[in-house]
Amino acid sequence: MNFTVWQAVLIGLWAAFCFAGQVWGNYTNRALFISFGVGLILGDLKTAVIFGATAELAFMGFGVGPGGSTPPNPLGPGIVGSILAISMHKLTPSAALTLSYPFAMLVPFVITLIFTINSGSMESAKKAINQGKYHKFNILSNLTLWEFMLFAFVFGFAATLSTSALRAFVMMIPKWLMNGLTVVGGLLPAVGFALIMSTMLKKEYIPAIIVGYICVAYLKIPVIGLAFVGIALAFNNYYNGKKNAANNENTQNAGGTEDGI
Repeated sequence: MNFTVWQAVLIGLWAAFCFAGQVWGNYTNRALFISFGVGLILGDLKTAVIFGATAELAFMGFGVGPGGSTPPNPLGPGIVGSILAISMHKLTPSAALTLSYPFAMLVPFVITLIFTINSGSMESAKKAINQGKYHKFNILSNLTLWEFMLFAFVFGFAATLSTSALRAFVMMIPKWLMNGLTVVGGLLPAVGFALIMSTMLKKEYIPAIIVGYICVAYLKIPVIGLAFVGIALAFNNYYNGKKNAANNENTQNAGGTEDGI
């Protein structure tokens, strides 16, 4: 399956819009969101969303950067992985995620490079606005955003036009190695969840984890049903927390009144 230049342009524009979320501070630069747009443009929304959901499970945890490190970026798998999954129907989402993961490691280097190049732009922007040069200030203050979008456009455009080369590379991989990559790709979501648990796990959450495990492993409740169970637990904790806080406040007030007497 080969794609047209217009499709490559559209994917480049979509990648630029999504990647701008790195500066805008929203959630456009997420694997599932990126894959959704790629699927619409390339005409296979189902495959793209399945891949995006698989990648999103991994990047839920990879979005947490330990210390000051820059985590892998979902732009690479969101574009390249979706294109691979759509253009090669025999390729599993897990294998497509593994094959596209090196691009997730490449993008943070580009982000660091862009930030380094523009490290002095804010100081120049301050000087420009103090001098009343508002047009120059507007350019300097948005320079990082425009460079991010330019990089993402070139990345998406090039990835779409090089689909044949990507497909030829994948076809050269031996079956035994592809099976291994599929297994590794299936483990990435587990690694993502482990990273989340390492930063969020508290002893107060252990009962919820046990309930979730029982629901999935023994009661065979689907994901939507498990989500409703989580919502019920969240409401229970919320209202019990408010009730306990009110009781503590009443106890403190009663103690203060007795002390006053």
